[in-house]
Amino acid sequence: MKDDLPLTFDTLLHVQQLRKKTLRSFCSKTAKVTKLPASQQQAAEMLSRIAVSTKLDFLYCQVPAIGLESWEWLLEVLEEKDVTLEVAVRQPQHHGLQKRLSEFNLTAMEAMLRFYTKVLFVRDPFQRLISAFMQGLADGLTFKEFIQSILNRGPQNASMEWKPLVSLCRPCLIQYDYVMMFGFLNREVHHLMRRMGLPMDVHLPEFTDSQIWSTYSWLSEQLLSELSLKERRQLAHFYRWDFAAFRFYSSLLWDLPSTEGSR
Repeated sequence: MKDDLPLTFDTLLHVQQLRKKTLRSFCSKTAKVTKLPASQQQAAEMLSRIAVSTKLDFLYCQVPAIGLESWEWLLEVLEEKDVTLEVAVRQPQHHGLQKRLSEFNLTAMEAMLRFYTKVLFVRDPFQRLISAFMQGLADGLTFKEFIQSILNRGPQNASMEWKPLVSLCRPCLIQYDYVMMFGFLNREVHHLMRRMGLPMDVHLPEFTDSQIWSTYSWLSEQLLSELSLKERRQLAHFYRWDFAAFRFYSSLLWDLPSTEGSR
């Protein structure tokens, strides 16, 4: 889907069907968790990154360096303005501002996962790394040193700013209704909110992710040149589940044969 093409509701639904089909295929081929644990503590740990807007009946995976600022601002404004979406939710009714799903008991978690609108935001893993680096999370390291430190620690010990999305957002456990791609948010989120029944007189913010995506595309090439072929392949292996689940075709790491030396 090209950013300069007009997006209709039908196009949005078609794109969503394709993304979710790819995600279902990934989940069917891997041993990822597909059921919520019976233990309250285990379920809370597994869903620790899931934010809840109980007033608007939304769940979404909250991950740093993925470009959610405009989305979270929108939800905050809608909650403060006491806007009601037309799409009714039968249960549960826990009205209030945003919280984490892990703050609720197991019964409420299960009900929200069943009835709330669930949104997953995804971004090219390499651009996520660049965003984290640009935000000063590299502790004075060069980009090459920053990447090497991530590879040395491996996915299991990775910080949430660059941990694979599949591990953070549990897309095989949570049946997300919408998978939103960074670079297309300005059009997709607007159609999503209108589809959910947001009144036409409510002003939606301008998402600038397409411009950021273009800038990072240029920057990606510059920073990628600092890495050896081995390091690139190790990164591709590091994010192999994200590439399999979301198909970031435009990523500079896409289709790089990974090395088993990466953890």
